[in-house]
Amino acid sequence: MFDSLSDKLLGSLKKLRGQAKISEENITEAIREIRMSLLEADVNFKVVKQFVDRVREKALGAEVLNGVSPGQQFVKIVHDELVTVLGGEAVELDLKSSEGKPAIVMMVGLQGAGKTTTSAKLALFIRQKYKKKPGLIPADVYRPAAIEQLKTLGKSLDVPVFPSLASDTPEQILEKSYAWARENLVEVMILDTAGRSQIDDQLMNELSRLQTIADPREILLVADAMLGQQSVAVAEGFHGKLTLTGLVLTKVDGDARGGAALSIREATGIPVKFLGVGEKTDALEVFHPDRLASRILDMGDVLSLVEKAQEMVSEKEALASAKKIANKQFTVEDFLAQMQMMKKMGGLEGVLGMLPGMGQAMKQLKDQTKPDDEMKRIEAIIRSMTKSERHDHRILNGSRRARIAKGSGTQVSDVNKFIKSFEQSQKAMSQLMKMGMGGMGGLFGGGGKAGGPGAMPGGFPGGMPSGRPGGRPGGRGGFGRF
Repeated sequence: MFDSLSDKLLGSLKKLRGQAKISEENITEAIREIRMSLLEADVNFKVVKQFVDRVREKALGAEVLNGVSPGQQFVKIVHDELVTVLGGEAVELDLKSSEGKPAIVMMVGLQGAGKTTTSAKLALFIRQKYKKKPGLIPADVYRPAAIEQLKTLGKSLDVPVFPSLASDTPEQILEKSYAWARENLVEVMILDTAGRSQIDDQLMNELSRLQTIADPREILLVADAMLGQQSVAVAEGFHGKLTLTGLVLTKVDGDARGGAALSIREATGIPVKFLGVGEKTDALEVFHPDRLASRILDMGDVLSLVEKAQEMVSEKEALASAKKIANKQFTVEDFLAQMQMMKKMGGLEGVLGMLPGMGQAMKQLKDQTKPDDEMKRIEAIIRSMTKSERHDHRILNGSRRARIAKGSGTQVSDVNKFIKSFEQSQKAMSQLMKMGMGGMGGLFGGGGKAGGPGAMPGGFPGGMPSGRPGGRPGGRGGFGRF
C-alpha cells in the first residue's frame, strides 16, 4: 500500500542526501515535493500542513551532528515526524477482566470493512500473543449468513463461537452469551456487531445500547484503508458516539495510497492498533509506527523480520538446523522446508523488503527474474526429486537429472545450476557457522550463538539477482547465496 508514497518521498529526499549543507532554499524545495507526495497519497490536507510545518521548523533550527551529513539528518527529521504522525508507539490491547467476568472487545465499522474476518483474526492473535482463551460472539443479525460465517471461521481456528440466533436481538445475544462464556471458560469475548453502508442513527443507537450492556475494555473500529481520507470521517463519526479505543485498518495489502494510515491517527487522536494485511486468519499485524515509518523511507524493518522468523522456527529447530549446517548435513529436503517457511513470512521479496535499502534495490531489478519466481522454479525442481534424492543429492546422475528437469518443466542446465549453487551454499554456510557468524547476523543463519532462535538456516542457491543494480545473477555477495 505504501509503495507509491515511499517512491515519491524517497525521490524528494534523494536530492538532499548528497548536499554538502542544507540551506533554506533546498529545504523549501524538498518540503514542497514532500507536501505533494503526501497529498497525492490521499493524506488529509490538515495533517499534511502540520507535518511539513514541523519538518521545516526542525530542519531550519537543527545543528548538524558530527559524522552525519546534512542530507542524512534531514531524512532523520522526516522519519521522526512520520513516527509522530503515525502515533509514536505501538499500543497494547487492554484485556483485563473484572470481577471474574471475561474482557469484552467490541468490533464496530461499516459494511464491507472486514469486521467478521478481523474478529476471527483477532481471536487467533489473542490466543497466540496473550495466551488467553477467546470466544466469538456473532451479533450481526441483519446481514445474511454473517452468523454462519463467524461460526465457520471459529471452527477453522478451533475458537468457540456462541450459537447466536438470527431471531434474537443483538442485546439478547449479548445477555445470553455471558453464561455460555463461563461454561466454556472464555477469557476474552469478541463481539462482532452489525454494520451499515453508512453511519445512521439506528446503527449508532444499537451500538450505544450494546456498549452500555457490555462495558467493553476495547472498542475497535475496523476501517477500510481503501477509503483514504473518508476513513477519517468514518472514525470521527463512530468516535463521537462510542469513544473508540483503537483502529484496525484492513486491506492494506491492496493498492490503497496509504493516506488513511497517515491521516487517521493525527486527525482523530485514536491509535491504530492493527493492520489487516491479507485474507488469511493469521494476516493481522500489530501496528508499529516507528517500523512503518522506516519501511516507507526504505530503512528496513529488521525487528519485524526477526519476530516473524521466531514465530516460524522454535529455538530447538534452529539449533538442530545450525548443527546440520556446521556438519554439512543440511539436505535439499531441509532446504525445501526453509523455502516453505520463507513463503509464510511473505516470500523472499517480502523478506528482502524488510532489509535496509533493499526496497529500492529490488525495484531497480525489475527487468531481471523476480526472486519469488525463481523460488517457484527451484521448488518445482525439488518436488520432482524422489525422497532419497532430496536426502542425498550426490546420487543424481545424468538420467536422474533429465527426469527431474522433465518433471519440473525446466532444463537440465537449470537442475545442474541449482545443485551446484546448493553445494556451494552448503560449504559456505558450514564455514560461516564454524566461524560463529551464522550468516546475516542471525536473520538467515542458524540458532544459538551462531544465529539465535528463529533464524533461518541454509543458503539460498539458485541464481537470485545480485544485490547491486545491474549485477550478475547469483554472484557472490548478491542474493544468490545468503
